[in-house]
Amino acid sequence: MRYKIFTYSILVIALSSGVYAQGSNPTENWAPFDGNKIRYYDIGDQKKKNAIVFIHGWTGNADLWKDSYSAFPNHRVIALDLIGHGKSDKPKVEYTMDLFARSVDAVLRDAKVDKAVFVGHSMGMPIARQIYRTNPQKVLGIVNVDGLIRAFPDKKQFDGLIAGLRSDYRQTAAGFVNSMLVTMKDENVKQAILSTNQITPDYVGISAISQFADDTLWKTDQIKVPVLAIFAEGPFWPSDTEAFFRSIAPDLEFHMWKGPTHFLMMEKPKEFNDLVRAFVAKKKLL
Repeated sequence: MRYKIFTYSILVIALSSGVYAQGSNPTENWAPFDGNKIRYYDIGDQKKKNAIVFIHGWTGNADLWKDSYSAFPNHRVIALDLIGHGKSDKPKVEYTMDLFARSVDAVLRDAKVDKAVFVGHSMGMPIARQIYRTNPQKVLGIVNVDGLIRAFPDKKQFDGLIAGLRSDYRQTAAGFVNSMLVTMKDENVKQAILSTNQITPDYVGISAISQFADDTLWKTDQIKVPVLAIFAEGPFWPSDTEAFFRSIAPDLEFHMWKGPTHFLMMEKPKEFNDLVRAFVAKKKLL
């Protein structure tokens, strides 16, 4: 099956839907990082040294968290475009999880944030985990939003995806993301996600997703801070997902939602924000 390539008209749909409505976005900030600039939003009391930090997934950007910008009025909130994504600079380098983690840390330094609760969607989870491995003193807690905790179970399928991306990046990337949105009912949100994917440079997308083959990412070293996991029910997650994750994160609150897709925070924003807010309060993280 061939997937259509999304063009400027899709961006117009996304803009008109309000998903990317610039008038609703906070002020942009720019953090220096290895000679590049990282875009981020800094919302709330900037005198607070601790924050909730939202990390988007593969080929996403900070705007996909728009429904969470003002959902935590008692806390400082930061959402960023990872290096290579959104409006951040896109150098031609290898896009490892360590590079992404360091780009997040650059934002924390620029914003003068000492510690954070890291909310990682999809690829954002292994990035949050890498931050914990390299700077555990900065991690108050982690929220895993349908994010990877171990390698792809089907190596042949994964290798086929990488080969497809290298052969025809736009079509394969659109097909891969669209396969996770089949049951999504809001067409405007779906098109906004797909358009974001399509404007991410091919060399960024291919390099980033290729890193999932790195076995060192999936070591079973423990996460010794509170973790909230919110998964979307689906065939990708094996039956032992909770048990496996609990073996890594002993202080785990686990939820498997039935109904929403991989982008559950955009489909059920109130439920998502309420759950994160309750978790932060219950564990007294901020």
